[in-house]
Amino acid sequence: MFDPNYQFTCVERFLRYVKIDTQSDEESTTFPSDPKQLELSKLLVEELKEIGLTDAHMDENGYVIATLPSNTEKDVTTIGFIAHVDTSPAVTGKNVNPIIHKNYQGGDIVLSNDTSKVIKAESNPELADMIGFDIITTDGTTLLGADDKAGIAEIMDAMNYLVTHPEIKHGTIKICFTPDEEVGRGAEKFNVEKFGAKYAYTIDGSSRGEVETETFSADAVVIKFNGINVHPGYAKGKMVNSIKIASTFMESLPKDRLSPETTEGREGYVHCVSINGNEEQTTLKFIIRDFVDAKLKEFEDFLKELVDKAVEAYPGSTADFEVIEQYRNMKNILNEHPQVEENALEALKRLDIKPIQSAIRGGTDGSRLSFMGLPTPNLFAGGHNFHAITEYVAIQDMEMAAKMIVEICRVWEERA
Repeated sequence: MFDPNYQFTCVERFLRYVKIDTQSDEESTTFPSDPKQLELSKLLVEELKEIGLTDAHMDENGYVIATLPSNTEKDVTTIGFIAHVDTSPAVTGKNVNPIIHKNYQGGDIVLSNDTSKVIKAESNPELADMIGFDIITTDGTTLLGADDKAGIAEIMDAMNYLVTHPEIKHGTIKICFTPDEEVGRGAEKFNVEKFGAKYAYTIDGSSRGEVETETFSADAVVIKFNGINVHPGYAKGKMVNSIKIASTFMESLPKDRLSPETTEGREGYVHCVSINGNEEQTTLKFIIRDFVDAKLKEFEDFLKELVDKAVEAYPGSTADFEVIEQYRNMKNILNEHPQVEENALEALKRLDIKPIQSAIRGGTDGSRLSFMGLPTPNLFAGGHNFHAITEYVAIQDMEMAAKMIVEICRVWEERA
């Protein structure tokens, strides 16, 4: 039974966190990719200590780590909760001005400072389940940052609840807030052994009830088309323009399949995310995604075939083709540890939440962490329209996520 008189802190925390710009930088080679992320991380260390997690600290790589000690005589498996401090490089997270739309009664939500930005009810069907809710958006000029500052605030609130309600028995709980998840590097320097949990949950999902145990498998492909550059005044019969080779290649890609805009459900894709070049060399960066590992190789071979054909059409040109492994479908690991998902589902059941068990058309820190020895499914944090100015989150969903975290801790202790 959750204390009906408890004053949730997740919203006030969230509104404080989103004011701090933590946008990561996908072009950076440093870690974290932008040190401004550390401003929020330092604040979180202080707030964790204020709650009572006295060992809270930020390590040399910018990971915030803390422990809530066990308060039970049982030998309970140590579990962890993880969220990320950074926001997407796609949209600015500077000078965020959150707006609370109280008692939502349906229809479109027009964002106040840019009325061309509208959260349309027709394209956001989950809004139909939020009648009477209080919905937080931006003013239409920035990202909100619910991905994943909502998750951080919910974990903080849950820890605050457990500390102030010692009658709830739980095992040792580990907390970690990571940098650079949005650029695929959140687990890069994560020390599983030092963290000390056997299992964990990322609080980084969307709709209430999401329990995600399956992600895409992912690779990156970097293609460099090498041409021959000659002064354009004397280029006849000599110049081979790498931009034209790249254009020929791009034009050869399927128009009706294999792209994000033409796929859904369990369909994978190949997706060009950037092109940069000149006559001498043009570089294209692709991300390759599918739920089946073997399909990645199939897609990559297909791309290589198109690259070779493009080069063949421009005598004298060459191409470099590099595949970079990113992460693999977490389900391959989580199938071996069914209790992690089962305990989360039991917590939802106790809160009368209908579970949404779906495959993520993307990845989380948990994708890599699972293969690093820390099986980590993803649970809902309540945010919607991630990576867009139209991002939003309902206060009631944030509070329910905090309840879910508390209940998961209770379930693990009871089942020990």
